[in-house]
Amino acid sequence: MRTSQSPLKAIFTLQKSEVPLALLMFSYFFLVITSFWILKPIKKALFIEYYDQTGFDLLAWHLSAPQAELLAKVLNMVVAFVAVMVFTWLVRRFRRQQLSFIFTGFFLLSYVAYSLLIDTPGDLTVWSFYLFGDLFSTLMVATFFAFLNDSVTPEAAKRMYGLVGLGGVTGGVFGSMVVRGLIASVTPAIWLWICFGLGILILVVAFASGRLVDHQRPATPQEVTPTAADGTSTAVRGNPALEGAQLVFRSPYLLSIVGIVGLYEIVSTVLDFQFTSTIAHYLTGPAIGQQFSTVFLITNSVSLLVQLFLTSFVMTRFGLGVALLILPIATLVGSAGFMVVPVLWVGCLLNTVDNGFSYSINQSAKEALYVPTTPDEKYKAKAFIDMFVQRFAKAVAVAVSLVITAVCQDFASLRWLSLFTLLIIALWLVAARYAGRHFREVTETVEAL
Repeated sequence: MRTSQSPLKAIFTLQKSEVPLALLMFSYFFLVITSFWILKPIKKALFIEYYDQTGFDLLAWHLSAPQAELLAKVLNMVVAFVAVMVFTWLVRRFRRQQLSFIFTGFFLLSYVAYSLLIDTPGDLTVWSFYLFGDLFSTLMVATFFAFLNDSVTPEAAKRMYGLVGLGGVTGGVFGSMVVRGLIASVTPAIWLWICFGLGILILVVAFASGRLVDHQRPATPQEVTPTAADGTSTAVRGNPALEGAQLVFRSPYLLSIVGIVGLYEIVSTVLDFQFTSTIAHYLTGPAIGQQFSTVFLITNSVSLLVQLFLTSFVMTRFGLGVALLILPIATLVGSAGFMVVPVLWVGCLLNTVDNGFSYSINQSAKEALYVPTTPDEKYKAKAFIDMFVQRFAKAVAVAVSLVITAVCQDFASLRWLSLFTLLIIALWLVAARYAGRHFREVTETVEAL
């Protein structure tokens, strides 16, 4: 019989030997997500404000600022495809912390370059900086979790991921709070230099984490076991653009993760379009950036509360299967609410129900799904899923959103996008149930050996 446990106490059930790595990974994730939540409102506000009054003309097609942002999301798919190839090629040659050094170094140089351009932007700067902001989250979060997933056991993951995830949501609250308080007085160039300083700290923490993991478990990404968690062969070598895809299509378990990630991204992209369109409809000028930063602060505060009181409690007491169902149920409620009442703060609530649970309990549960997989699957298959599948799913959502808004051009018609998201959420629930059940079966088998 299970004893009752405080949700908050569940975060701190670590074994003594796990504490140093957990704290380092908490710090690493905190710095990455703080940087992300500084970049996100800046790149989004810069893009929407730049095209808010004039719109964007693509040949004979005149697009509003939110519609133009959808095109930027499509371009992100192209960038992500290149990122998958680069990531896979580097994984063959470098160790865990070395990947962090390489990608962090790239972003440090980019911060310096954009700091010279961003205060007086043109079209090229606006578009490329938007893509740059998404590339940061794509590469740095994927690198972090590949490192983490390759460093712990399934049982340790259940204990550690609540605390590690808390680092991310705390970074989200901290980053969005700082931006909300200073966005009116600090220039975008200064924000980039702040991100530069955070990048230096990431290098330091990655170095310390790598040293600790190498001492405790001197494995490398190149050490490939012959079978995956579901017993299928994973010995794949070839084109770096295809290696991850081949691993995914050989494993029903990985395909269920594809379903979770892809279907979520479709829903999230539609919700974000409805959220952005709502703000652009009701507000103008600097009020747009202030509203974005306010909503992001509320969202990250909700995420922090979820991580503190739900994530570890649910994962340790009820398992990953239940944890994976919470986000789709929350987005289902939000989508239905916007379909009935499409006003400003209900539209803003879409961001909160999405990211408030996505960056906390759903991310911790989803990332733990990779723990019983092989090193190749943790790096190459995961890179394919997190980079290409995510962006491809966004492109699908973009196409649907553009078609519906082209046919129904008034703001009120946006509510009917929720019918589409409700259908996708139903499929997402099926994928989440399968993945959670398979994870439980695999970990129970491992524990029995």
